Amino acid sequence: MIAAVYSMKGGVGKTTLAVNLAWASATLSSRRTLLWDLDGQGAATFMLGHDPKGAKAEDGITGDRDPAKLIRPTAYDRLDLLPADESLRDLDVTFHGLGKRKRLAKIAEKLSKDYDRILIDCPPGLTDTSDQILRAADLVVVPVIPAALSRRALDVIADHVAGKKGPKVHLAPVFSMVDRRRALHRAELEKHPGWPVIPMASAYERMSEARAPVGALMGRSAMPVEAVAELWQRLEKVMAR
Repeated sequence: MIAAVYSMKGGVGKTTLAVNLAWASATLSSRRTLLWDLDGQGAATFMLGHDPKGAKAEDGITGDRDPAKLIRPTAYDRLDLLPADESLRDLDVTFHGLGKRKRLAKIAEKLSKDYDRILIDCPPGLTDTSDQILRAADLVVVPVIPAALSRRALDVIADHVAGKKGPKVHLAPVFSMVDRRRALHRAELEKHPGWPVIPMASAYERMSEARAPVGALMGRSAMPVEAVAELWQRLEKVMAR
């Protein structure tokens, strides 16, 4: 199964969520998991302690190199990484030039033979790259900050998916960076009581400094880890259908 963590907007906790869900898949569910970093900023790659050297990530997209040859192990059992680097910053141009609408889907299908779960950390925006990802993924997790602009971005994504021909990917909105002390956040949570919630916590911010998932920084009973675990269990149920 292939899941993507995607938002039109940046700054919504997308990469942090992708890294933590990949860790949960590998550690809590004991699944062979690949985190595929498709964001040219390479934040997920950095968080998992990898410093890209040598081959360019773009080569795995264009076919100049087998993507499987670019995969690297991480410090966590059953969790591998397909790293990003600066070569992905023009990924939209690359996909446009290839002219193959299902290029990413075919690569993901091939990689999925070796993994139980593939999680994709996506660049923000509604572009050729996001269209490729929406065709490749079975499930798209959309982090939403409890605010009007973030909710509007989700609506745009939903409308875009509804307008596409063919099978529709399942969208799974998740409230991200939630501060229950704020009246606006509480009001948004009341409007959508069924949505999972990832709270605002300093532990998530520490991930970039420690270069590790939150589950590796804290015990499993800690609130930030429990929130990730609960979300992952819900996503597993969706993917099992």
